[in-house]
Amino acid sequence: MHTVLTRGNAILAYSLSVLACLTFACFLSTVFLDYRTNAKLNSVKVLVKNVADYSASREKHDLGFITFDLHTDLTSLFNWNVKELFLYLTAEYQTENNELNQVVLWDKILLRGENAVLDFKNMNTKYYFWDDGNGLKGHKNVTLTLSWNIIPNAGLLPRIFAIGEHSFKFPDSYTVTPV
Repeated sequence: MHTVLTRGNAILAYSLSVLACLTFACFLSTVFLDYRTNAKLNSVKVLVKNVADYSASREKHDLGFITFDLHTDLTSLFNWNVKELFLYLTAEYQTENNELNQVVLWDKILLRGENAVLDFKNMNTKYYFWDDGNGLKGHKNVTLTLSWNIIPNAGLLPRIFAIGEHSFKFPDSYTVTPV
C-alpha cells in the first residue's frame, strides 16, 4: 500500500497539472481578442523654451510644454482576464541627430472597476519633454499617440496602440515668459 505522503504527493501533482491546464485554457479564451479602440487627441497649447540641462555641462536644450485634450472609452477592453491597463501618451518626432525620438509625456494606471471613460481637457504633461539638442523649435511634425499595456490574470503582456493620433508643430521662436 502507498503511504499518506505518497498519496498526498499524487493528489497535489494532479491538482497542479489541472490548474495549469485551466490557466492555459483561460489564456487562450482571450488571446485573440482585439484590444484596440478609438482615441481622440488634440494639442491645446504648445510652447518651446531653450533652457540649461540638469547635467554638469549645463548645455542649453529645447524643452517643450504641451497641454492636450484626450477622449477615449476603454470599457470594452476590460474582461475577466484584464486586471489593469497601463496607459501612456508618447510624442514621436524625427531630428537630424536621431531617426526616431520617442518621449513619454503622460501615463495613468486604470484598475478594473474604475471609470474607463477618459475625457480630459487642457491636461498638462506629467513628464518633461526634453530634446537632446535644439530639435523642437520650429519642428513641423510631432505626433502624439496613446498606447497601453494590458496586465492580465494569465497570459501575455501586449502593447496596444490606440486608433487615432494627432500631429502638431512647435512654434518657430522660443517662449521667454514663464509657463
